[in-house]
Amino acid sequence: MEGSDIRGAMTGKITVGVGKQSIATAVEPVAPATPSMAQFLEIKAANPDSILWYRMGDFYELFFEDAVIASAALGIVLTKRGKHLGQDIPMCGVPVVRADDYLQRLIRKGYRVAVCEQLEDPAEARKRGSKAVVRRDVVRLVTPGTLTEDALLDSKTRNYLTAAYAAPGGGYALASLDISTGEFEVGTASATDLAGEIVRLSPGEVIATDDMLRDTEFKRWLGVVGAAATPVAGPSFDAMNGERTLKERLKVVDLGAFGGFSRAELAAIGALLTYVDLTQLGAKPSLRAPRRSGPEAILVIDAASRASLELVRSSSGDKDGSLLGAMDMTVTASGARELAARIASPLKSAAAINARLDAVGYLLERESLRERLREQLRQASDIARASSRLALQRGGPRDLGAIAQGLASAGVCGRLLRDEAMGLPDELSRATDRLEGVSPKIAIELARALVDEPPHLKRDGGFIREGYREDLDKTRSMGADSRRVLAALEATYIEATGVKSLKVRHNNILGYFVEVTQLNAKPLQSPPNDALFKHKQTMANAMRFTTPELIEIEGAMATASERALGIEHEVFGELSRLVLADEAALGETAAALAELDHLCGLATLAGQENYVRPEIDDGVAFDVRGGRHPVVEQALKKAKSGPFIENDCTLGRSAASSVPTGFDEQGNGRLWLVTGPNMAGKSTFLRQNALIALMAQMGSFVPAKSARIGVVDRLFSRVGASDDLARGRSTFMVEMVETAAILNQATDKSLVILDEIGRGTATFDGLSIAWATVEHLHEGNRCRALFATHFHELTQLAGRLAEITNVTVDVREWQDEIVFLHKIKPGAADRSYGIQVARLAGLPKAVVRRAGEVLARLEKNNRRAGAGGSTLEDLPLFAAPAVQAKPEPSPASAVDTALADIRPDELTPKAALEVLYRLKEIAAKPR
Repeated sequence: MEGSDIRGAMTGKITVGVGKQSIATAVEPVAPATPSMAQFLEIKAANPDSILWYRMGDFYELFFEDAVIASAALGIVLTKRGKHLGQDIPMCGVPVVRADDYLQRLIRKGYRVAVCEQLEDPAEARKRGSKAVVRRDVVRLVTPGTLTEDALLDSKTRNYLTAAYAAPGGGYALASLDISTGEFEVGTASATDLAGEIVRLSPGEVIATDDMLRDTEFKRWLGVVGAAATPVAGPSFDAMNGERTLKERLKVVDLGAFGGFSRAELAAIGALLTYVDLTQLGAKPSLRAPRRSGPEAILVIDAASRASLELVRSSSGDKDGSLLGAMDMTVTASGARELAARIASPLKSAAAINARLDAVGYLLERESLRERLREQLRQASDIARASSRLALQRGGPRDLGAIAQGLASAGVCGRLLRDEAMGLPDELSRATDRLEGVSPKIAIELARALVDEPPHLKRDGGFIREGYREDLDKTRSMGADSRRVLAALEATYIEATGVKSLKVRHNNILGYFVEVTQLNAKPLQSPPNDALFKHKQTMANAMRFTTPELIEIEGAMATASERALGIEHEVFGELSRLVLADEAALGETAAALAELDHLCGLATLAGQENYVRPEIDDGVAFDVRGGRHPVVEQALKKAKSGPFIENDCTLGRSAASSVPTGFDEQGNGRLWLVTGPNMAGKSTFLRQNALIALMAQMGSFVPAKSARIGVVDRLFSRVGASDDLARGRSTFMVEMVETAAILNQATDKSLVILDEIGRGTATFDGLSIAWATVEHLHEGNRCRALFATHFHELTQLAGRLAEITNVTVDVREWQDEIVFLHKIKPGAADRSYGIQVARLAGLPKAVVRRAGEVLARLEKNNRRAGAGGSTLEDLPLFAAPAVQAKPEPSPASAVDTALADIRPDELTPKAALEVLYRLKEIAAKPR
């Protein structure tokens, strides 16, 4: 959160500041304050870095500058309430029933909120004296990285809280926890990879020291992903504290089973868990076994490449149009989160990748099993988030119901997998064990105890099934009997008074009362009825009375209702403890459901879109035959715009494929120079191959006829760029910075796609830079690369460097028009077709004609270079006649004339065929 500071809370000092603005609340002499205001000031002084929501009845009220800030941020009315130290007290408030909506808006604007609740009933406070105030205290600090409520979170997106620590020896350690699910991830990143890791994790909040947060580049990337930045004191990053706390939370005596952690990683873990304890006021969220990340475990993709490839968000910021949008066939929120995580973090181990592919292939071949699993998964609730809320004492009956429903679905899925006659792949076998890891008595007990549709809040009651607790049933029957007594009592009163319109009613102010109209009140006030009916309230058109029986029944009903609710709360606590006693196994079951859902989704995607299993090994081949762009292909289908044109890509020497291709005879160098006109599909071709590599390494089948890919260690994509005006960088400067990163980091195991390097500067400068870049990729990095360019001079390198292949996008010309075939073929483009593309873009015809004249003269001069040829000086300037309103129309061609005479509706099939032959003869005649 921008500008918030919790160093005081973590070091014992007090630092004042809320979100993006400081708080200047007067906390000095409190003697003149009312008891309630004195309590507010005391609690505010203990939470100076947060906006304080102070519970008063049915509202959270805000005072002083908290109120000023909140009224502006939320668009609610700012008023005042009393005076303090002679000054009006600004005030605003939000109703408790709508608190989540307002809380979400404050958190999204970067503020922290301290939620202060009433810890006792007002009746209890009154027992201490008429001026005693209700006991209140902060029960939770709400920050962007510590949200758990469904209303505040995107159900299909992780919400990481990340601790970032600059290691003394260089590099960075990152520890990330989603407290809404318990997902926990630890890893390292070099200085050059830090931005890419921040984008991969996309945390909701990052805690770091002041020194890190003063780094403008680091802060910039936090802004790009929308992460709140929270400074914490340096001593919070304590490796010994991190090791001790992690052992306690995982209930182990040694961390070796989790792969071990560096001192820097333990320091980041220590700060992370300390911050969680601080904000949750001691409540312990769920914590799964930590997952390792970093360059040793996952495919490294820098921040710019992630944006270029539109992995989980398109360039517009939406899921639609991204790779995630094209691949998401999941049916649960947890499965969608798992899919997004795997797209963001592809693997680097060929064995691990192939294990995932085995599972997808198994489910693809067994459609009936897959559909039965997906049907069960559709009924599964989000166990992870429900159990996390219970662990944080923030859950309700509906969370218990979600766990019961999720465990029931997990049990059925486990049985379906175990019933398979054929042996399960390792991934599915492990998932099956985790699906059945929770004690069966939990699901049985929850099913026995809970009604079919529990309410959201436990204070509403009514969530325990009849027959579960005898004492609860008896208490409820007392309330039901009282209602029957009320109905009988109403009939008795009608008979005694003769007033047929008499009603026994209830409201929260008067309780139970007898109501009659003004005209019918006299019988109740006359002997002998006046001894029974005591006047209580006179309304405009009615009079209200009470009786001794009503007072007695009301007391009994209130006692029964309160007792019944107390019993339900007691049962809720027992069920919650039962669930949390098996918390670790519950987390594993939630993870297994998410994994199974995402694997079924990938198998369904492969079947629907005709994807194939890639061959993954540790070599350096990149042999894709009939490759397609997964996002563009689906967009074309949706728009009914025809099939996607598939293309081959064979980088590096590999075993011959069974799929024939023209490149087998032309060579398959590990660096392809791709030429062709704009709009022909070069960028799509480049991106589709990068996405195919990524999909393969995340464990998905790929859009191709066949694919053999040696594991890629780093993936770089520089396709398209824009100005970075905030940092004073032009498009060309951005391009050079990104290209420099590629040339400095790519290895012989990397995959690089580059588009139009050097086009943003003078022609000879740009050509020189592009030429040197290609040479360095070939001789220095020795990586697999696709290099698209308009500098045709670069194609000469194919004859000089052994591992370079020239390819081009095929086009056809027809009557001075260009037709894009979107097919990659061996060779180099003989021209750029820029003027034809300009015509397609809608440039005025006069401008297009003029451009053609200038191009013809330039090409002629180029051929005469050094031979005293003419220059552009004798080319007439763009004269006024060239821009006259309407140029003379060109005469109709013979084909146009013949077409004008045809009447299609009058032609028989045979006659139509003869017309086609005649038109072909006319078109073939020389003009």
